[in-house]
Amino acid sequence: MRVAEKLKQINQQINEACLKVHRTADEVKLIAVTKYVSTERAREALDAGIKNLGENRDDGLLEKWKVLKDKPHWHYIGTLQTRKVKNIIDKVDYIHSLDRLSLAEEINKRANHKVKCLVQVNITGEESKHGLSPDEAISFIGSLQPFENIRIEGLMTMAPLTDDDQILRDCFRKLRELRDQVQALHLNFAPCTELSMGMSGDFTIAIEEGATMVRIGTALVGENG
Repeated sequence: MRVAEKLKQINQQINEACLKVHRTADEVKLIAVTKYVSTERAREALDAGIKNLGENRDDGLLEKWKVLKDKPHWHYIGTLQTRKVKNIIDKVDYIHSLDRLSLAEEINKRANHKVKCLVQVNITGEESKHGLSPDEAISFIGSLQPFENIRIEGLMTMAPLTDDDQILRDCFRKLRELRDQVQALHLNFAPCTELSMGMSGDFTIAIEEGATMVRIGTALVGENG
């Protein structure tokens, strides 16, 4: 199926989820995760009207950047190795996976502008997932104040792989509550308005719980395009 057709279906689902909780669809940024698809499929996504592309490896991003340049807004959504920061720092609009001080130091050193970052939080404590624990997140954000090239736009999490809607809902709700705690601190370097949560199988629940960014790959661009 063409991306444009899939996009129509996804947009309808976003609208329906927003209506259920009295939100509007323009509050939700749709990120097409293109990590498993070709540059041509990513271009098709842009042609369909998608403005945000997400990549989780520096080489995948750089390969597509050579062709697409800055036509999309690029989101780096995967674990970012400190030594790879220099490869992508001047090409991405958002880094969704800030989770340690050494990475913050490297981003701050390499950037010549304020980089929009989201702090990755491992809400469920799964060993297979990266991110700070909820208990660590607020103090970590506070430690970033000296870094003039970092702006904390929000929080990101990856939900468990489960068909239990209540487990998913609880995960997303906890991230929203943590975001609200950060906002209550009124930190000028960390407005923390964004919630990056929800993927192909659970994005409607994430939207109902407050997601402002959803990262959709398989359901939107497919794995083999």
